[in-house]
Amino acid sequence: MSLESGVPTYGMTARPTDGRAQRQFPARTLPDEDSRLLDSLTAARAGNAVAFEAVYRALAPRLLRYARGLVGQDAEDIAAEAWLQIVRDLRKFDGDWDAFRGWAARILRNRAIDHLRAASRRPARVSTLDEIADRPSGDDTAESADESLSTSAAIELIAALPPDQAEAVLLRVVVGLDANSAAAILGKRAGAVRVAAHRGLKALAKRLEAAPGGPSSNDRPSGNAGQTT
Repeated sequence: MSLESGVPTYGMTARPTDGRAQRQFPARTLPDEDSRLLDSLTAARAGNAVAFEAVYRALAPRLLRYARGLVGQDAEDIAAEAWLQIVRDLRKFDGDWDAFRGWAARILRNRAIDHLRAASRRPARVSTLDEIADRPSGDDTAESADESLSTSAAIELIAALPPDQAEAVLLRVVVGLDANSAAAILGKRAGAVRVAAHRGLKALAKRLEAAPGGPSSNDRPSGNAGQTT
């Protein structure tokens, strides 16, 4: 990994991509950005280093924030280890951009758990969902919360939530996965992940409002996580 650029370069060779290969996932219409990243991912799998850099720059900040929520100050080391594995196994990956994000997040999560176990710390992945009786919120708060949950201070707040809520928020809001993808990583049902993310965002909203200078009720977005259904 180049320390100057932060982009893994080993095992990658720049060569032209096959135009036909770039259209191997035409099943659904994608937003322009997702379509561009899918093309970059396809080219990166074929060995194009420039395309891989585009993939890395798009996903690395989200994975690093996810790692911070899992292991705190050791996040950069865990993220680097995860990218080593991603580079090594990229040619074996088969899927679209959303599937790639889930695959990469799973690799990072496994590295984080291994790290915590090696450090003789108990991995904070304990489910408390058995006590949750209410149904998931119908509101998808991921889009409205994305901007406010991107700072290091916000990641620390998320990490202080109950473990199931913290990781649901990290995967749904920070990494940007849908409920089904996050559920597959966590080994839970999509509805349970929605509940955990909703409750976590609701708790975060309360903490932010209670903090000095926190937003007032008049500043809440219409999709406020504090609403219940």
